[in-house]
Amino acid sequence: MKLNAKETVKVLLSREYFKQKDLAPMLAERFKKPYTPNGLSQKLRRGTITFDEVQEIADILGYD
Repeated sequence: MKLNAKETVKVLLSREYFKQKDLAPMLAERFKKPYTPNGLSQKLRRGTITFDEVQEIADILGYD
């Protein structure tokens, strides 16, 4: 089964007992632009999250 970006991020967050609200400030710090939990949720829902953002999320969660 192939997962889309939203499903992939949700699985990674779940495996690491992480919440989107905790992830958003970390993304903001890494990308030097504002990220809010709601904004991140919207990106995932609309499918507008970038590959770089997904890679950064995986890195934050400890995946290489």
